[in-house]
Amino acid sequence: MYAAAQAKQHSLAQAEHLAQAQVSGPHLVAAYKAGREIYAEGDLNDKCYQVSTGAVRVYRLLSDGRRQVVSFHLPGEMFGFEAGSNHSFFAEAITETTLAVFGRRHMQERSRELLALALTGMARAQQHLLVIGRQCAAERIAAFLVDLCERLGGGRQLRLPMSRQDIADYLGLTIETVSRVITKLKERSVIVLRDARTIDIMKPDALRSLCN
Repeated sequence: MYAAAQAKQHSLAQAEHLAQAQVSGPHLVAAYKAGREIYAEGDLNDKCYQVSTGAVRVYRLLSDGRRQVVSFHLPGEMFGFEAGSNHSFFAEAITETTLAVFGRRHMQERSRELLALALTGMARAQQHLLVIGRQCAAERIAAFLVDLCERLGGGRQLRLPMSRQDIADYLGLTIETVSRVITKLKERSVIVLRDARTIDIMKPDALRSLCN
């Protein structure tokens, strides 16, 4: 099962690399401070974005006021692709963030690039649904950390741009559960916390085994 998951992760990483490498052409550069809105639900859906520096969260506000984070986007990754002429989600800069902003007309003229990006986004959304479907909170958090490691270059040290609350809203957990699981992973020496946002992966195989 884990070998199949590894193959899917590898294919996804290859697709992301291909999509990122093909993005070219005229674009604007926009800088956002932490917490600043990039677009809101209902805004015209006429642009797409590639993260140059920083990180972005995309989310929806539920009818009861809760927030559901649907994706995080890191340097090199693109976002803003939605069906319809208006956005159904909000996007915010998590940290100080710089974006390359492409007009939708420009992207539509490059159908191959657009298809690669759309398929990559679809694959990551499907993977996220599988993570949310896991019964155990430890499995969800382990899968999240493994995925983040791979997206940030495969190193053993993670500098989390997102907060514990962001992670909770992304994984369908409470912030207390996220903190409790991270503490348990620390107590088992699977990870070491350098500070609130920096994590050293001490036992990557043990972390991956939780993703089975």
